[in-house]
Amino acid sequence: MTSQLVALGFDANDPVRLARFWAGVLGREVAEDGVTLLAGEGTEFPIRFLPTEAEKTAPNQMHFDLTSDSLEAQEQTVARALELGGQHIDIGQTPDDGHVVLADPEGNEFCVIEPGNNFLANTGVIGALSSDGSQAVGYFWSEALGWPLVWDQDEETAIQSSRGGSKISWGGPPVRPKTAKNRLHLDIAPPAGSDQQTEVDRLISLGAKRNESSAGDDGAIPMTDPDGNEFCVLAAQ
Repeated sequence: MTSQLVALGFDANDPVRLARFWAGVLGREVAEDGVTLLAGEGTEFPIRFLPTEAEKTAPNQMHFDLTSDSLEAQEQTVARALELGGQHIDIGQTPDDGHVVLADPEGNEFCVIEPGNNFLANTGVIGALSSDGSQAVGYFWSEALGWPLVWDQDEETAIQSSRGGSKISWGGPPVRPKTAKNRLHLDIAPPAGSDQQTEVDRLISLGAKRNESSAGDDGAIPMTDPDGNEFCVLAAQ
């Protein structure tokens, strides 16, 4: 039995504004709370924008790679993001790169990928949660979520639910030193028929740790994965 991915938590200085931005970019509806993007159909997961006073000081450990089924669609996504308050940023890409690198109104990086990218074929609008991380952390999350490895080469890894949808990928070494709390984190829940503490114990056996420096909300247990990235185990659904 494995954990279930319940939502992606996304720290924001202005959660309502950022929820509206990403709703417009991704074509999702905002829940009545004003800060949660509904999952919709298929394998999409909710995105919850959470208030923080911390300022963004370094590139995020995880960012969205958005898919395009045509050059026109890619251009439309970029134009929509800019109209909603996004901006172009330079992370060292070259004019020959087919993807477009942008940031949302709070500086969170994301890429709009060109059509024909085989790695992101048959995924979703969020083709991948592209992450800075080790091979070991890819193995951990494969075991934690029960998502098969769909890439494991040169210490780069990626996993995907057997139902399809967004991949989660890790770029391998060198892994950038962690200097602050991540702005994006996974919220997971115990599988049906299991309880929260049993799942926490299983995750610890796989290499996770309790995050004693953070307090969980609504009974969630804060933890960190083998690379030190925060995540939360929610109470049994």
